[in-house]
Amino acid sequence: MLKQKTAEIATEFPNGATVISAGDDNSGFASLATILAEVRKLKGVSGYILRSGTSAIVDMTEQDKIIDYAILSSQISESSCEIAKQFSLADIESVLVEGKSVKVLCICVGENKISVFMEKTAIHAWIIKRILF
Repeated sequence: MLKQKTAEIATEFPNGATVISAGDDNSGFASLATILAEVRKLKGVSGYILRSGTSAIVDMTEQDKIIDYAILSSQISESSCEIAKQFSLADIESVLVEGKSVKVLCICVGENKISVFMEKTAIHAWIIKRILF
């Protein structure tokens, strides 16, 4: 018998972030969500996207740009994987993309994908350590 998964949307998970869930999730997801809620409070951090195969949390300052940020996040992840394949690199742990005024940190932790959006002046090294250790 097939189990049907239904999507649920809630808006009361960390600090008003939007949560989209489609059934059971991995155990690390909630832990990462708690860490990212702390990271979100840091000066210069404008938001984050946490996604797994069945759930996602989006917490962004600029709500009208969520789709743009989601597309950018996805393209960075796909491009970094493609580059790793082309150059026969091992799995990529994190990717940092810097623009004129914004930078995006993308990290994979198990089956969870994280994108943290921040001002260019924000310190990303601490964020990487906090998420990975």
